[in-house]
Amino acid sequence: MSEGERNAGPSDPDGQGADGSAPSLAESIEDVGQAGRAALGASADALRALRTLASADLALARSAMGRGLAWTGVAVVFGASAWLLATAAGVALMQWAGLSWLASLSLAALFNLAITALAVWRTSRFFDYMGMHATRRQLSRMGLFDEPGNSTPDPGDGDGHDTPETPAAAPQAPRP
Repeated sequence: MSEGERNAGPSDPDGQGADGSAPSLAESIEDVGQAGRAALGASADALRALRTLASADLALARSAMGRGLAWTGVAVVFGASAWLLATAAGVALMQWAGLSWLASLSLAALFNLAITALAVWRTSRFFDYMGMHATRRQLSRMGLFDEPGNSTPDPGDGDGHDTPETPAAAPQAPRP
């Protein structure tokens, strides 16, 4: 690369001044300033476009959330009524098969309690996933998020602690 190519600026692409010599320091500083202002303007335009996109995306998500909740309500109402009818039919079938009312209703209640326990267990697992543990771990590594008593082991990390400063016998705070 020649000296002229190194000093070429946006306003003078061949690197030469008006009289054929290298541009002065003032011209070079002005060229750098113009390039900086152009970069700042482009960044501001990109941020405005991103803000507009995020705003439109949030408006769409808000609308979809409302409609989704409405249809979820419809599904719950009809699902619950269908479940009640199915349970009543099961109790009637057990009654017809010779079981007493008490035995039929007890078996239906036990079945419903078992399904409820399964649903509670799965719901608690999914709510635990909402804790964003991997994101918290990465933010802690970058020093942007610090949770007191956090000693969640990193995958592939043999010591079981996020930082070497965490003592092995330190009490751990319960996770929210």
